[in-house]
Amino acid sequence: MRLGLEIAALGGVALVGAVAALGRGADRFAGIGLWANLLPFAAVAVGFGLALAGALRAWLGARTWLAAQAAVAPMLAAVGLACGAIWWATQPPFQRDLLRLRATVGGTAEAERLAIAHQVFAAYRRADRRALARLLERARAYEPIVHEAAAAFGIDPEVLMGVGATESSFLPRTSADGGRGLFQITAPPAEAVAAVRRRLGVATPDPEEPRQNAWLAAATLERYLADMRGDLFLGLLAYNIGPRNGGLRSIMAQYGARDFVTIQPYLQLLPRDYPVRVLAAALAYRLSRVERELPAYEAGDNAIRIQRLGVPGL
Repeated sequence: MRLGLEIAALGGVALVGAVAALGRGADRFAGIGLWANLLPFAAVAVGFGLALAGALRAWLGARTWLAAQAAVAPMLAAVGLACGAIWWATQPPFQRDLLRLRATVGGTAEAERLAIAHQVFAAYRRADRRALARLLERARAYEPIVHEAAAAFGIDPEVLMGVGATESSFLPRTSADGGRGLFQITAPPAEAVAAVRRRLGVATPDPEEPRQNAWLAAATLERYLADMRGDLFLGLLAYNIGPRNGGLRSIMAQYGARDFVTIQPYLQLLPRDYPVRVLAAALAYRLSRVERELPAYEAGDNAIRIQRLGVPGL
């Protein structure tokens, strides 16, 4: 039992050390040059492996001495080291190393995620925070049904709150373009309507009723996310475009686009900023819950803190 705990604690220390070393190396040697970038980064990885081997050898020697003092001493020492590593993992330098390593290992997918995230941060920075605060105050009355609908269809509740904020500003109404209710439901997919009908036990879902409206929105977003293979940006874009012009999948096939980078240039006549507006509202909702306020993005170290908190769904 003690040996297992000791091994687990030391393994955690090693993982934190690996992230820190490789993240620092990824930042120092970022680039595509063989001699200036790739080989030095590989050397960092090899160097860390050698350092880890040396540390393990040193630990085995120290462990013998510790065990001679008390049977539980090696375990207590390992747990102490693990606690130190956990503390370090919460500090800004480690978080920066983690982000650098994530960007390196994540490749294209991580680059896309970061590009979207910074568009969202910029949108939040430009937003009228007083207007956002009023919107979120109105949202409180609908929060339970939105969270219920999100849970029913496996949707991120913060993202669904962002959709509601973008669609109606939490002022349910019937719009001139046919949008109805909290989520401005127009032409939900037949599969989504059937799922809501079955789960709520209603003959025909009523978009004018807030709870059923929220369930229709969650079912619709689930459908489009599945169609876009879980890509949140494309799923939100498909949700907004709906079935017009054959839907987003048809538009992407027409132009040979495969992701948000390659589809954006073809969306001049469509609301390509819709996902960013949704996620900026979702971010504001998260901040209001975590920070109990909507901090100014550019003040002090708020930008770094907000970035660390992250964008819902990404």
